[in-house]
Amino acid sequence: MKFIDQAFITVSSGKGGKGCVSFRREKYIQRGGPNGGNGGKGGDVIFKTSAARRTLYRFRFNKELKAGNGQAGGPSLKTGAGGKDIIIEVPQGTIVSDMESGEILKELLDKNQLFTIARGGRGGKGNKHFASSTNRSPKFAQDGEPSKKISLKLELKLLSDVGLIGLPNAGKSTLLSVVSAKKPKIADYPFTTLTPNLGVVKTEYAEPFVMADIPGLIEGAHKGAGLGLQFLKHIEKTKILIHLIDANEIDPDNPKKNYNIVNGELKDYKADLHKKPQIIVISKTDIKDSDVGVKKFQEALSPIEIIEISSHTKKNIDLLCNKIASELSKTENKKDKTDSLPHLFDLQSD
Repeated sequence: MKFIDQAFITVSSGKGGKGCVSFRREKYIQRGGPNGGNGGKGGDVIFKTSAARRTLYRFRFNKELKAGNGQAGGPSLKTGAGGKDIIIEVPQGTIVSDMESGEILKELLDKNQLFTIARGGRGGKGNKHFASSTNRSPKFAQDGEPSKKISLKLELKLLSDVGLIGLPNAGKSTLLSVVSAKKPKIADYPFTTLTPNLGVVKTEYAEPFVMADIPGLIEGAHKGAGLGLQFLKHIEKTKILIHLIDANEIDPDNPKKNYNIVNGELKDYKADLHKKPQIIVISKTDIKDSDVGVKKFQEALSPIEIIEISSHTKKNIDLLCNKIASELSKTENKKDKTDSLPHLFDLQSD
């Protein structure tokens, strides 16, 4: 379940500082020699992979990235300060290419991998460096090396961070269309989604994340029924799951029925798949006469937190997105441990 995320940026290393032309001018010392210091080195442009970065979204607004320039040298052999390096954080799996030639410069695949794409210019030598027996008082210094500017293409094959699961017509495609720019096909019949749809979801304070609309599961999916095994395989790759329950399909006499069907298919497909962290969401709460079923479902799963939403009225959509972003951060901080949310099927099995 992949799609390509691309960004086009320009990076510039820092230019080297100019060397200084200076002579000693001290009391009681006549004809002081040259003492001009060297210029500082320009800053480097460095890529670094970071688990906190999941998309290339931020480069859509920050396309020109520059390292600091080196400072000029000073008198008394003072070397100019070096320019500040710029470290550009990108997700693992980012491919860096030269935009003009198309040449792949680096594939950043490893955790915390560093790659210097442009080195800062060397600082120029001060006039002290050029003093010799034949030229004891050079009145010139060297300029610093210029910066290096490169236009780059960044490319990332994205895996979804979040999977939307639930029975057919639980509202997964509609939710994805509301929280992202993705506009999947939506209709009032089972299996509207025939292939996984992915969208990038922005939140106010956190890194954007990738959400996938997994086609609806039915009883027997682990044996290939319905849309079958291929989409259960996609669920394996997600970090957390959003389990949507249609408020209008809750049976007051057996409120956990649909919830247990989906989790049962996950468990039967792979022994520990049902233990993947889940956020439980009741969808379509704007439709009348769903209150009784919703209340029964909440009682059945108590004390687990359940979020009620309406994609139509946007009820609690921001709350849900912020909750997802928070749980993703917890998952990443725990180095792939999947216990930041309860293992809901274990807690609520009949």
